[in-house]
Amino acid sequence: MDNGLNNSRNDFEIFQQLINGEKLDYLDSAATAQRPVSVLKAVSDFYRHDNANVHRSINTLSSRATDSYEAARDKVAGFIHAADSQSIVFTRSTTESLNLVARSFGDLVVTAGDEILISEMEHHSNLVPWQQLAQRKQAKLVYIGLQADGELDMTDLKRKLTSRTKIVAIAQVSNVLGTINPIKKIARLAHEQGAYMVVDGAQAAPHFAVDVQDLDADFYAFSGHKMLAPAGIGVLYGKKALLDQMPPVQFGGEMIDRVDEQSATWAAAPLKFEAGTPNIGGAIGLAAAIDYLQALGMDQVEAYEQDLMAAALKGLSQIDGLTIYGPLDAAKHASVLAFNLGKLHAHDVATALDLQGIEVRAGDHCAQPLMHYLGINAAVRASFYFYNTRDDVDRLISGLQRTKEFFSNAAR
Repeated sequence: MDNGLNNSRNDFEIFQQLINGEKLDYLDSAATAQRPVSVLKAVSDFYRHDNANVHRSINTLSSRATDSYEAARDKVAGFIHAADSQSIVFTRSTTESLNLVARSFGDLVVTAGDEILISEMEHHSNLVPWQQLAQRKQAKLVYIGLQADGELDMTDLKRKLTSRTKIVAIAQVSNVLGTINPIKKIARLAHEQGAYMVVDGAQAAPHFAVDVQDLDADFYAFSGHKMLAPAGIGVLYGKKALLDQMPPVQFGGEMIDRVDEQSATWAAAPLKFEAGTPNIGGAIGLAAAIDYLQALGMDQVEAYEQDLMAAALKGLSQIDGLTIYGPLDAAKHASVLAFNLGKLHAHDVATALDLQGIEVRAGDHCAQPLMHYLGINAAVRASFYFYNTRDDVDRLISGLQRTKEFFSNAAR
């Protein structure tokens, strides 16, 4: 596996360049993944040969564009094992998907005195929409605590999940801790209390097989740009019966059934949630990305990345003064690895790594409550994907050692 999964790195032109005179070691895929040539070609071919709007005209170009757009919806449904494609809504991002659920479904089911249950590890996108919903409805936002190793405290969850809980919203994988949460078990517990299960799948769907029916998620959100597709295309899966109940939150072209001067009625889901011209090229790129991932095999992607994570956890654990956040067991720690190096600021560490061609992220990672919970202001985050190699991991470890030595010598 030292050369990357099936030598897939060769499919990405971006890796042919140098960064600051060094081989590019891209360890920021949790922020956005790179795109293989096949995805770039699929998008380019659409704009070069089939560019037209969808669901509007009967001409040949529009018919081809519509067919490709709806074929992408079918492909997404198959990728996450949805019951049918009518449960797939195209959005701009995970963020927009979660906001849609909170604004439409949340406003429908949450009333004063109800509770919304989330965890301390949530990304702002799976926190602020629920915070705003609670404020609108005079409901209460309740937080599940974490264990010392960064895993979800299931005892605390069971204690706080009550008949007052209307929505449980949890990330399947934390974008900071890398913790893999037991969504199927949480969904069962939520449903036993009559609550609905919303899953932020942004850091999960790109990295291992997802079956929304097996999870029994009521809603599941993820983004294309974190799984090889263009930016600006996202997915919201919702159980069809729930989507049918929900009112749209944006209004305009192609989401209507009938309009007269004083009133309007809506198209059936999912189209009632896709007002205006959608990101057609993005959806086609997402379909090509799914083709690429399925050719690799999601089980193979998961196993390969777990080996990389095991090597990274072992190597970083041996650096004196380095603190790792999240589980130290690679089987419980997916794709992202957050850490701090002694008292050095995360931005200084990231800058030092960048000078060595190693691209990581530093900051609060859109998870400020989690930073406060951990007692830190920021962390460095390295995130892995199947196109990374053991050499990338080794360069990260040696880069951190050189960074530590540099700052130690500078302080003398």
